Amino acid sequence: MLLKIKRVRDNRDLAMPSYESPHSSGLDIRADVDADVIIGPGKRFLVPTGLAVEFEPGYELQIRPRSGLAIKNGISLVNTPGTIDADYRGEIKIIVINHGETDFIIKRGDRIAQMIMVPVIRAQVIEVDEVGDTVRGAGGFGSTGK
Repeated sequence: MLLKIKRVRDNRDLAMPSYESPHSSGLDIRADVDADVIIGPGKRFLVPTGLAVEFEPGYELQIRPRSGLAIKNGISLVNTPGTIDADYRGEIKIIVINHGETDFIIKRGDRIAQMIMVPVIRAQVIEVDEVGDTVRGAGGFGSTGK
């Protein structure tokens, strides 16, 4: 799968997204901030990456949190996974949230999230008068136990 990545501004000091180990499924993506950003507990920040992408239809790029930031600092993404559609050509920006108890500082070039290429199956939608019954039925949140 070919993933074309364009720098949308002069940020050649930042590494391109990369797989950090031989079997990584996600490409780490970096923060393109001009100065340190402090995110207080419970606060959000839209992190620019300075990158735009192009890839084949039939796929999406999912933007996911990095597990190390989550466990060590309580850092996650508000809409996870975020979706980059095959026809989007704008700058990738990442909505970071601090679920931790202390301020979190984002520095230029910090690996802030990961991108994973995923195939997309598009459903054929049809309207019906009824849907089939199951044992669960309409049981919602927690209806199947712990």
